[in-house]
Amino acid sequence: MQARAASQRQMLRLRGRSYVAFVFCPTVPIVNWLAEIDATIARSPGFFAGKPVVIDLSSVDLSQSGIAHLLTSLRERQIRVLGIEGVDESRLTVDMPPLLSGGRHFHVEPYAPIQPKKQEAKQPTSLILENPVRSGQTVIFPDGDVTILGSVGSGAEIVAGGSIHVYGALRGRAMAGVNGNSAARIYCQKIEAELLAIDGFYQTAEDIDVCLRSKPAQAWLQGDLMKITALN
Repeated sequence: MQARAASQRQMLRLRGRSYVAFVFCPTVPIVNWLAEIDATIARSPGFFAGKPVVIDLSSVDLSQSGIAHLLTSLRERQIRVLGIEGVDESRLTVDMPPLLSGGRHFHVEPYAPIQPKKQEAKQPTSLILENPVRSGQTVIFPDGDVTILGSVGSGAEIVAGGSIHVYGALRGRAMAGVNGNSAARIYCQKIEAELLAIDGFYQTAEDIDVCLRSKPAQAWLQGDLMKITALN
């Protein structure tokens, strides 16, 4: 009887899945930092929709009540906090998100089929996609440039450690230089982007000059300012 029960017992099936999370780094005064969050939401209401968020408190010294107030303020803005890092665990209560550690900038989710590894093969410094990136897809390549020979659909995301080249329409989000490469650029043949970001500096669709819409354009950083101009 026991042998029969054991044969019917199913093994627990686990699946791994990675997500791209926004990391918020609050600064003091917190009220001013929250005002910047409000301004971003006002310009682009769906900017944080459905996205997991991690709070990095290493740059501020908040008490337990201060952390609780910050979490409440973010929850009121419909921002989902997945976890907290950069703070001593003793300042967190059981009803707060868990303390996280060991996070990386990005987990690579290859878009192209995985090729067999060669022992002496060099890490690629560029990724070329021959097909369009459809709405809802995310392409992450933190090791270099990403080139898309087609278009990027609305709601899609391209994340690159280097520059991003789109030989069609760019309607989704493009984030270049994610590992601190301020020299990265974004090029596209038809700019209709929801968001452009380089090394953490970004502009949403509302910030892009209407004269550039649906035209070839490039974006780059000039100091702490993002410049977007026509691509001649």
